[in-house]
Amino acid sequence: MANRILVSLGDGVENLSWADKVEPFMQKVMSSMAWDGEEISVLLCADAFIRELNRNYRNIDAPTDVLSFENGESYEDDGGNSWKSMGDIVLSVETLPKNAEYFNVPENEELKRLLIHGLLHLHGMDHGDEHVEAGIEPTCEMLKIQADLMKRFSDDNLI
Repeated sequence: MANRILVSLGDGVENLSWADKVEPFMQKVMSSMAWDGEEISVLLCADAFIRELNRNYRNIDAPTDVLSFENGESYEDDGGNSWKSMGDIVLSVETLPKNAEYFNVPENEELKRLLIHGLLHLHGMDHGDEHVEAGIEPTCEMLKIQADLMKRFSDDNLI
């Protein structure tokens, strides 16, 4: 059985030529991690929306690049298939190019990093106070896995 990746666009986000490439990319990443029978939603949104979420859930009154909301509940669909609802990834398409510029990487690379980062959080991983920094090798397990996945999928083009 595969995974279900539901990708949607938030209010004010239109005509993302690459949005239809998110689901197959997530499928490949999840398959490489042997994650199966999972359902994840990905919302591509504007800064205003993610700022509101960041304020409400993290008490930070500023936009951010990506947020993950774990669920972890299981359910059975009408066909008798069991699914684990992992949760939601919310990604700001307005912060994406700002991050790419900050890290001096192509937007394609930054998009993959944000999607992988959100996915790892949905699987219970955390990086504490450590964050990705240019030229610095990560020390926490989550960011090491993220770096490995980024290398593994370096040839994938979403944007």
